[in-house]
Amino acid sequence: MDESKPAGTLRRGWTTGACATAAAKAAYLGWQTGDFPDPVEIVLPGGARPAFSLAISDLCEGGARVGVVKDAGDDPDVTHGALVIATIRAGSPGSGVTFRAGEGVGTITRAGLPLPPGEPAINPVPRQMIRDNLEEAARSIGGPVDLEVEISIPGGEAIAQKTLNPRLGILGGLSILGTTGVVMPYSCSAWIHSIYRGIDVARAGGLGHVAGATGSTSEKAVQILHDLPEHALIDMGDFAGGMLKYLRRNPVPRVTIAGGFAKMTKLGQGLLDLHSRSGAVDLAWLAERLAEAGAEPSDVAAACSANTALEVLETAKNLGLPLSDVVAQYAWRTAAKALRGAEIALEIVVFDRDGQLVGRMPFHPVA
Repeated sequence: MDESKPAGTLRRGWTTGACATAAAKAAYLGWQTGDFPDPVEIVLPGGARPAFSLAISDLCEGGARVGVVKDAGDDPDVTHGALVIATIRAGSPGSGVTFRAGEGVGTITRAGLPLPPGEPAINPVPRQMIRDNLEEAARSIGGPVDLEVEISIPGGEAIAQKTLNPRLGILGGLSILGTTGVVMPYSCSAWIHSIYRGIDVARAGGLGHVAGATGSTSEKAVQILHDLPEHALIDMGDFAGGMLKYLRRNPVPRVTIAGGFAKMTKLGQGLLDLHSRSGAVDLAWLAERLAEAGAEPSDVAAACSANTALEVLETAKNLGLPLSDVVAQYAWRTAAKALRGAEIALEIVVFDRDGQLVGRMPFHPVA
């Protein structure tokens, strides 16, 4: 995700779930009446009734299919511009609305997600939204209610490689997501959601150790350090607080937080949101930690006027002082406070830009 938020009022967009719902309703009405409504209006969980233009619409063997192009508004969503297609066919008598994954929509292969393994990756809220809108359409024309809904996204398997789906055990394509139908630009809700699902999958798989990392370098390094499987790695990013608070309610026996020196310094300062928007590295605070590591007053004073945290780290390296270990201890205290009450052993590891371990606070119970 590009986190560079543009200035001004941002335009909202629509989730893949809303697009799939619009496509499904239009396909159903086109199949039953021969007239595809364009635009097609749907009702969202909150009661809003947006309308969607159709990109494709045609009758097919035993049913109909409609495609809607996803508009994510001003959010940097990897699925923006994707074609979401719904194909509607008759279902078995008494089956109600059932779902299939078509091209580019993933299938769940691991436990711990909102749906069991083997199911199409069409989340519960989008499923209900599709059901509700199809039932409304059926009532309006007196049409059938036992239906098979196949959702596909051409090219979705390639797009999914840019998401966490493969790590979560969702294979073959994208997930159909959304709890409101609306994409709020730069809300970061999708990232937080993926953190939660990553923890759920790890717990369901019986893993006793997960690691949250601030970036790809620290993630690769911590995976090698502990020989962790892919699904033990949580793409925490800057959302340390979001991960820790979820782990407090859904504990895993051992948790490692891994990151670069500057990010772990922010955590040590007491910040749980490690993004630059939430605060910069406090060089005066870092200079105090340098003194704690054993630096002379002149070096401490110089650190207060350093340009970056990495400059202070280089000073510590040149002096042979364990500054990163001291920072890791303070980061541990911040993280442990967020985990308080959970039966979790917590570790902090600090890596440099080359992925070399430069600081560590070993596992210790937080309770």
